[in-house]
Amino acid sequence: MRHLTVEYATVRGSARAVDDVSLEVNRSEIVGIAGESGCGKTTLASAILRLTRPPGRVTAGTIRLFPRRGAPVELLGAEGEELRSVRWRHMAYVPQGSMNSLNPVMRVGEQFEDAITHHDGQTAQKLGERIAYLLDLVGLGAHVARMYPHELSGGMRQRAIIAMAIALDPDLVIADEPTTALDVNVQRVIIQTLRDLRDRLGMSLVIVTHDMAVHAQLADRVAVMYAGKIVEDAEVRAIFHHPRHPYVRRLIGAIPRVGGGRFRLDGIDGAAPSPLAWPAGCRFRARCAEALPECSTVMPELVVRGAPDGEQLTRSMVACHLHPAEAIDTDVSGLEVAAQSRKEDR
Repeated sequence: MRHLTVEYATVRGSARAVDDVSLEVNRSEIVGIAGESGCGKTTLASAILRLTRPPGRVTAGTIRLFPRRGAPVELLGAEGEELRSVRWRHMAYVPQGSMNSLNPVMRVGEQFEDAITHHDGQTAQKLGERIAYLLDLVGLGAHVARMYPHELSGGMRQRAIIAMAIALDPDLVIADEPTTALDVNVQRVIIQTLRDLRDRLGMSLVIVTHDMAVHAQLADRVAVMYAGKIVEDAEVRAIFHHPRHPYVRRLIGAIPRVGGGRFRLDGIDGAAPSPLAWPAGCRFRARCAEALPECSTVMPELVVRGAPDGEQLTRSMVACHLHPAEAIDTDVSGLEVAAQSRKEDR
């Protein structure tokens, strides 16, 4: 994805919810999209899947998918049958509030049949075997296919939705808040299910959630958004142990910790700016205690930044004037090579 911009038309003007965002997801990689409410996470996920609806619209950018089977696809240019063939077969979606996404008057198995037969015609026997296999992948018995959604617990419904998303072995699955409204024990099961599916099927995952604990347990890499921009993109260990952007440091500092005696949570004063009129320069400047003079006028680019002397950090991309920039090649032509290399490493 390169330079994606998504705007919403309002009575007060155009709100730029996602502003010039670039992101790569390698094959078999789990990428977390983090940030507080209103930062643009769900809008970003919807745009990737071509699910942006009025009054929202994508006004700039490119999104290219490199499937395991077939030629690369420019998603923003795909229409009609080409777009329908990409959905489910090459990319799938686990929506926010997915526990309520199942049709309450249809058995679970019937809802699987709708998705599978539309894209991949199969005999009734093979279809039944496929549904049983998918349910088994997420830890559910074949009998669940004969049940109605109201007969399932919240965790079972969530796993059924995940099984439906992987029905056609997609290259990419985007899960929006997959553990919201679930108790911690069920959350652990969902996280383990998603990780196991990645390992067994080799698919890529994008996990969209404000819950940093989910990212810590599941993601390989985390991109943190603030005010419509990605401000830091790094491996998960670097994000939690060596956060570099002031906003990310404050975000990590606000997470309650278990043990170690009493301590004061480090909250973030102020509020995020309005997408109707983004301020000049760094959008976190008004809430940042480390702001430099140039932060008020120059927007920092998300580029690879050098680590301070003496620090042994994984190379990360940071949008902050506090860290010197290094040269980086952002040519997307190398994406396929990087993806294949990662697959071989696994």
